[in-house]
Amino acid sequence: MATPTNDFAMYCCELLSSVGPCTARRMFGGFGISTGGLSIALVADLGLGEKLWLKADLDTRPLFEAAGCQRFVYNVSQNGVQVAKSMNHYSAPEDAMDSPELMKPWARLALDSALKARQSRIKPAPKKRSWPA
Repeated sequence: MATPTNDFAMYCCELLSSVGPCTARRMFGGFGISTGGLSIALVADLGLGEKLWLKADLDTRPLFEAAGCQRFVYNVSQNGVQVAKSMNHYSAPEDAMDSPELMKPWARLALDSALKARQSRIKPAPKKRSWPA
């Protein structure tokens, strides 16, 4: 597996720019792409060349699968046995890799998934007790 290049990560940031200014940061041998503090994508090489992997969730997975996108699956060694693990990221559709305009609906799906993930981590504020006056 080759390490993804900064040039490809910057190109992916351009593709995703319809949802806001994106930044790419090195992580785990690839890049994490975020906008507004939300992680929306990864750039990684899982053995078939560097790819853009967009954040997904239970609602958007069927859309990615219908478009023929691959799920982000990687192998880890547990007690000497190779085990496949997956993440809620899917490869970007090939035709969407040509321009920000074609990527726009997919970028929106990734951003929506990131917003949902953040919302699920936010705990509601405890209810205030009303004390007798």
